[in-house]
Amino acid sequence: MKKTIYITIALFIGFLQVGLGQQTPGATQKEAITITGATAHIGDGTIIENCILVFEQGKITAIGANATPKGTIIDAAGKHIYPGFIAPGKSLGLIEVNSVRASSDQDEIGAMIPHVRSLIAYNAESKVVESMRPNGVLLGQTTPKGGRISGTSSIVQFDAWNWEDAAVKVDDGIHLNWPNTFRRGRWWLGEPRGYQPNKNYEKQVEEVTSFLKNAQVYGKGKATSNNPAFEASQGLFDGSQKLYVYAQNEKQIIDAVTYLKDAGIKDLVLVGGYHAHRITDFLKKNNIPVLVNYTHTLPAFGDDDYDFTYKLPKLLVDAGLLVGLQNADASNFQTRNLPFYAGQVVGQGLEK
Repeated sequence: MKKTIYITIALFIGFLQVGLGQQTPGATQKEAITITGATAHIGDGTIIENCILVFEQGKITAIGANATPKGTIIDAAGKHIYPGFIAPGKSLGLIEVNSVRASSDQDEIGAMIPHVRSLIAYNAESKVVESMRPNGVLLGQTTPKGGRISGTSSIVQFDAWNWEDAAVKVDDGIHLNWPNTFRRGRWWLGEPRGYQPNKNYEKQVEEVTSFLKNAQVYGKGKATSNNPAFEASQGLFDGSQKLYVYAQNEKQIIDAVTYLKDAGIKDLVLVGGYHAHRITDFLKKNNIPVLVNYTHTLPAFGDDDYDFTYKLPKLLVDAGLLVGLQNADASNFQTRNLPFYAGQVVGQGLEK
């Protein structure tokens, strides 16, 4: 009898610890809440001193110096209020431990797989996802990785029970890894170390453009059979989805924009753009926003300025481009540092 009691107590304590260790999504807001006295940073450059901010049913309903307070009043005098950060291009919720293959669901087999949707694989209970919110990263673009066309991303919020609750914008865009113009020498095959021209570059570009043109024709005609990859690409041609293109050097960027516009793509976003500052006029002419490389990294080339990665966002903003921050190439846990990347570029001269 005593043994049974001890086992029951042990199990109860175990379940209690699990419950305490798991973050619980917030309950549905039942009454209005008003924050007063704070300095509000709207997100578009507007700053409101002594702001009154009202939110109801989980959404902001009024913001301004003369807004009417409602419900519970929170005095935030001397504090600053910022919008939550959005982490683009990350596989948060798709992989838990990099070294444990069974926990990875971020990469599927195949080269051209736009029909692979990250949202349905998103794990809202991920411990890595939980660590984002305390640092102000409240939403993310959960993004598949690998292949040439990796798949379709969705925007999720990080306070949810499951992927259905988490979804904010479903299937927002498709992600394309543009072919590299150079590749590293394979020393184990006797090739010289360092970068070498990619002899297959033109062939790889042709594969991408051919796929997209075929997808466009598929959408215009009456297909006799369903092609999931072509079907999933149709949003690129009517403007309902963005195409996120990962490219770094000048030739990559110019070729990507030129070929993709010619293929009928309506809305392009450049991700990376290490040498984008050299072709800002071209990017402005084609109305291409840039999700720039993350700042906390070393310069790629020996003749770059030592602080080049820190000041690249400011160079692009000064040229008149729309710029956002991302760290797609870094480990997922580092995404919680996104606010510090923003602080870094402010230190380089950008306005808060």
